[in-house]
Amino acid sequence: MFMRYYVIYTLLFLSAVNTAFAQKDQQAKAILSEVSRKYKTYDVIKTNFVYTLESPQANVKETQSGTLIAKSKTNKFKVTLYTTGKTPAVAQELISNGKEQWTYLKKDNEVQLNNVTNGDETLNPAHIFTIYEKGFKYVYSGEEKKGGVNCQVIDMTPTDAKKSIFKVRLFVDKAKKQIYSALIFDKNGNKYSYTMQTFNSNFKTGDEVFAFDVKLHPGVEVVDLR
Repeated sequence: MFMRYYVIYTLLFLSAVNTAFAQKDQQAKAILSEVSRKYKTYDVIKTNFVYTLESPQANVKETQSGTLIAKSKTNKFKVTLYTTGKTPAVAQELISNGKEQWTYLKKDNEVQLNNVTNGDETLNPAHIFTIYEKGFKYVYSGEEKKGGVNCQVIDMTPTDAKKSIFKVRLFVDKAKKQIYSALIFDKNGNKYSYTMQTFNSNFKTGDEVFAFDVKLHPGVEVVDLR
Protein backbone atom coordinates (compact mmCIF):
# COMPACT_ATOMS: atom_id res chain seq x y z
CA MET A 1 0.00 0.00 0.00
CA PHE A 2 2.90 2.35 0.78
CA MET A 3 3.95 2.11 -2.84
CA ARG A 4 0.50 2.62 -4.32
CA TYR A 5 0.67 6.37 -4.87
CA TYR A 6 4.44 6.97 -4.82
CA VAL A 7 5.09 4.78 -7.83
CA ILE A 8 3.18 7.03 -10.24
CA TYR A 9 4.41 10.33 -8.87
CA THR A 10 8.06 9.37 -8.73
CA LEU A 11 7.89 8.18 -12.32
CA LEU A 12 6.37 11.53 -13.20
CA PHE A 13 9.33 13.26 -11.62
CA LEU A 14 11.56 11.72 -14.25
CA SER A 15 10.12 14.23 -16.71
CA ALA A 16 9.90 17.32 -14.50
CA VAL A 17 10.04 20.61 -16.42
CA ASN A 18 11.34 23.51 -14.36
CA THR A 19 13.58 26.53 -14.97
CA ALA A 20 16.53 26.70 -17.38
CA PHE A 21 19.45 24.44 -16.46
CA ALA A 22 22.89 25.70 -15.52
CA GLN A 23 26.42 24.51 -14.77
CA LYS A 24 26.55 22.20 -17.76
CA ASP A 25 29.27 19.63 -17.67
CA GLN A 26 30.38 19.43 -21.31
CA GLN A 27 31.01 15.68 -21.35
CA ALA A 28 27.66 15.00 -19.70
CA LYS A 29 25.98 17.40 -22.12
CA ALA A 30 27.45 15.61 -25.12
CA ILE A 31 26.19 12.23 -23.91
CA LEU A 32 22.73 13.49 -23.03
CA SER A 33 22.41 15.43 -26.27
CA GLU A 34 23.00 12.22 -28.22
CA VAL A 35 20.34 10.44 -26.15
CA SER A 36 17.91 13.28 -26.78
CA ARG A 37 18.72 13.46 -30.51
CA LYS A 38 17.97 9.77 -31.01
CA TYR A 39 14.79 9.87 -28.97
CA LYS A 40 13.37 12.80 -30.91
CA THR A 41 13.61 10.83 -34.17
CA TYR A 42 11.15 8.24 -32.86
CA ASP A 43 7.39 8.52 -33.27
CA VAL A 44 6.11 6.17 -30.56
CA ILE A 45 8.31 4.26 -28.15
CA LYS A 46 7.45 1.39 -25.82
CA THR A 47 9.58 0.27 -22.93
CA ASN A 48 9.13 -2.29 -20.18
CA PHE A 49 10.73 -1.29 -16.90
CA VAL A 50 11.23 -2.46 -13.32
CA TYR A 51 10.56 -0.02 -10.49
CA THR A 52 11.98 -0.41 -6.98
CA LEU A 53 11.20 1.70 -3.93
CA GLU A 54 13.48 1.64 -0.89
CA SER A 55 12.30 3.51 2.21
CA PRO A 56 14.52 2.97 5.28
CA GLN A 57 12.17 4.99 7.51
CA ALA A 58 9.19 2.80 6.63
CA ASN A 59 11.34 -0.35 6.44
CA VAL A 60 10.01 -0.94 2.94
CA LYS A 61 11.60 -2.34 -0.18
CA GLU A 62 9.16 -3.12 -2.98
CA THR A 63 9.54 -3.90 -6.65
CA GLN A 64 6.98 -3.57 -9.42
CA SER A 65 7.09 -3.95 -13.18
CA GLY A 66 5.56 -1.58 -15.67
CA THR A 67 5.20 -0.47 -19.27
CA LEU A 68 5.53 2.98 -20.80
CA ILE A 69 4.18 3.92 -24.22
CA ALA A 70 5.03 7.50 -25.20
CA LYS A 71 4.49 9.80 -28.14
CA SER A 72 6.67 12.73 -27.17
CA LYS A 73 5.87 15.01 -30.09
CA THR A 74 2.24 15.27 -28.98
CA ASN A 75 2.79 14.79 -25.22
CA LYS A 76 0.79 11.56 -25.18
CA PHE A 77 1.64 8.64 -22.93
CA LYS A 78 0.38 5.57 -21.11
CA VAL A 79 2.05 4.15 -18.01
CA THR A 80 0.87 0.75 -16.81
CA LEU A 81 1.98 -0.75 -13.49
CA TYR A 82 1.42 -4.41 -12.66
CA THR A 83 0.76 -6.43 -9.53
CA THR A 84 3.45 -8.73 -8.20
CA GLY A 85 3.16 -12.53 -8.21
CA LYS A 86 3.14 -15.39 -10.69
CA THR A 87 0.36 -13.91 -12.83
CA PRO A 88 0.85 -10.11 -12.94
CA ALA A 89 -2.24 -8.05 -13.70
CA VAL A 90 -2.81 -4.32 -14.18
CA ALA A 91 -2.64 -2.50 -10.84
CA GLN A 92 -2.80 1.12 -11.97
CA GLU A 93 -2.50 3.26 -15.08
CA LEU A 94 -1.68 6.84 -15.92
CA ILE A 95 -2.87 7.92 -19.36
CA SER A 96 -2.80 11.23 -21.21
CA ASN A 97 -3.95 12.34 -24.65
CA GLY A 98 -2.05 15.60 -24.29
CA LYS A 99 -5.11 17.51 -23.06
CA GLU A 100 -6.67 15.24 -20.44
CA GLN A 101 -5.08 12.86 -17.95
CA TRP A 102 -6.55 9.77 -16.30
CA THR A 103 -5.25 8.02 -13.17
CA TYR A 104 -6.80 4.56 -12.86
CA LEU A 105 -6.62 2.46 -9.67
CA LYS A 106 -7.88 -1.01 -10.44
CA LYS A 107 -8.25 -2.16 -6.84
CA ASP A 108 -10.68 0.70 -6.14
CA ASN A 109 -12.20 0.53 -9.64
CA GLU A 110 -11.77 4.28 -9.77
CA VAL A 111 -10.37 6.67 -12.34
CA GLN A 112 -9.51 10.32 -11.70
CA LEU A 113 -9.73 12.73 -14.62
CA ASN A 114 -7.74 15.96 -14.76
CA ASN A 115 -6.85 18.54 -17.35
CA VAL A 116 -3.23 18.58 -18.48
CA THR A 117 -1.41 21.78 -17.63
CA ASN A 118 1.60 22.87 -19.65
CA GLY A 119 3.24 25.37 -17.33
CA ASP A 120 6.71 25.26 -15.86
CA GLU A 121 5.68 22.58 -13.35
CA THR A 122 4.26 20.21 -15.94
CA LEU A 123 5.19 16.57 -15.39
CA ASN A 124 5.08 14.35 -18.42
CA PRO A 125 6.41 10.79 -18.84
CA ALA A 126 6.43 11.34 -22.60
CA HIS A 127 9.64 13.32 -21.98
CA ILE A 128 11.34 10.63 -19.93
CA PHE A 129 14.35 10.42 -22.26
CA THR A 130 14.90 14.17 -22.47
CA ILE A 131 14.57 15.01 -18.77
CA TYR A 132 17.93 16.71 -18.55
CA GLU A 133 17.03 19.54 -20.92
CA LYS A 134 15.35 21.79 -18.36
CA GLY A 135 15.57 22.19 -14.63
CA PHE A 136 18.83 20.35 -13.89
CA LYS A 137 22.52 20.79 -13.33
CA TYR A 138 24.49 17.73 -14.36
CA VAL A 139 27.97 16.24 -14.24
CA TYR A 140 29.62 13.20 -15.80
CA SER A 141 30.67 10.69 -13.11
CA GLY A 142 32.49 8.02 -15.13
CA GLU A 143 31.56 4.55 -16.35
CA GLU A 144 29.96 1.64 -14.52
CA LYS A 145 28.68 -1.79 -15.50
CA LYS A 146 25.05 -2.24 -14.48
CA GLY A 147 23.09 -5.42 -15.21
CA GLY A 148 25.85 -6.46 -17.59
CA VAL A 149 25.52 -3.20 -19.55
CA ASN A 150 28.41 -0.75 -19.89
CA CYS A 151 26.93 2.55 -18.75
CA GLN A 152 28.03 6.17 -18.62
CA VAL A 153 26.95 7.68 -15.30
CA ILE A 154 25.57 11.20 -15.02
CA ASP A 155 24.51 12.84 -11.75
CA MET A 156 21.81 15.49 -11.97
CA THR A 157 20.52 17.92 -9.34
CA PRO A 158 17.45 20.18 -9.66
CA THR A 159 18.13 23.88 -10.05
CA ASP A 160 15.22 24.46 -7.67
CA ALA A 161 16.54 23.57 -4.20
CA LYS A 162 13.00 23.41 -2.84
CA LYS A 163 12.29 20.19 -4.73
CA SER A 164 11.83 17.09 -2.57
CA ILE A 165 14.14 15.20 -4.93
CA PHE A 166 17.76 16.24 -4.48
CA LYS A 167 19.56 13.98 -6.98
CA VAL A 168 18.96 11.80 -10.03
CA ARG A 169 21.66 9.40 -11.19
CA LEU A 170 21.28 8.39 -14.82
CA PHE A 171 22.91 5.29 -16.32
CA VAL A 172 23.21 5.67 -20.10
CA ASP A 173 23.83 2.58 -22.21
CA LYS A 174 27.17 3.50 -23.80
CA ALA A 175 26.63 1.44 -26.95
CA LYS A 176 22.96 2.23 -27.61
CA LYS A 177 22.98 5.82 -26.34
CA GLN A 178 19.78 5.20 -24.43
CA ILE A 179 18.87 5.67 -20.78
CA TYR A 180 19.24 2.25 -19.18
CA SER A 181 18.41 3.11 -15.58
CA ALA A 182 17.61 6.03 -13.30
CA LEU A 183 18.13 6.23 -9.54
CA ILE A 184 16.25 8.97 -7.69
CA PHE A 185 17.09 10.21 -4.18
CA ASP A 186 14.70 12.29 -2.07
CA LYS A 187 15.30 14.33 1.05
CA ASN A 188 13.47 11.81 3.25
CA GLY A 189 16.08 9.15 2.56
CA ASN A 190 13.99 7.23 0.04
CA LYS A 191 15.43 5.83 -3.19
CA TYR A 192 13.47 5.07 -6.35
CA SER A 193 15.04 3.17 -9.23
CA TYR A 194 13.79 2.53 -12.76
CA THR A 195 15.54 0.05 -15.03
CA MET A 196 14.56 -0.40 -18.65
CA GLN A 197 14.08 -4.04 -19.60
CA THR A 198 13.16 -3.58 -23.25
CA PHE A 199 13.06 -0.64 -25.66
CA ASN A 200 11.02 -0.56 -28.87
CA SER A 201 11.67 2.59 -30.88
CA ASN A 202 9.27 1.66 -33.67
CA PHE A 203 6.12 0.73 -31.73
CA LYS A 204 2.93 0.85 -33.78
CA THR A 205 -0.26 1.94 -32.07
CA GLY A 206 -3.30 4.13 -32.60
CA ASP A 207 -4.25 7.19 -30.56
CA GLU A 208 -6.95 5.21 -28.75
CA VAL A 209 -4.17 3.88 -26.49
CA PHE A 210 -3.74 7.38 -25.07
CA ALA A 211 -7.26 7.68 -23.65
CA PHE A 212 -9.11 5.84 -20.89
CA ASP A 213 -12.08 3.84 -22.23
CA VAL A 214 -14.81 3.65 -19.57
CA LYS A 215 -16.63 0.96 -21.58
CA LEU A 216 -13.76 -1.46 -20.97
CA HIS A 217 -14.04 -1.00 -17.19
CA PRO A 218 -17.59 -1.92 -16.09
CA GLY A 219 -18.73 -0.12 -12.96
CA VAL A 220 -15.69 2.14 -12.76
CA GLU A 221 -16.20 5.29 -10.72
CA VAL A 222 -15.14 8.40 -12.62
CA VAL A 223 -13.94 11.25 -10.40
CA ASP A 224 -13.89 14.34 -12.59
CA LEU A 225 -11.42 16.85 -11.10
CA ARG A 226 -11.36 19.24 -14.05
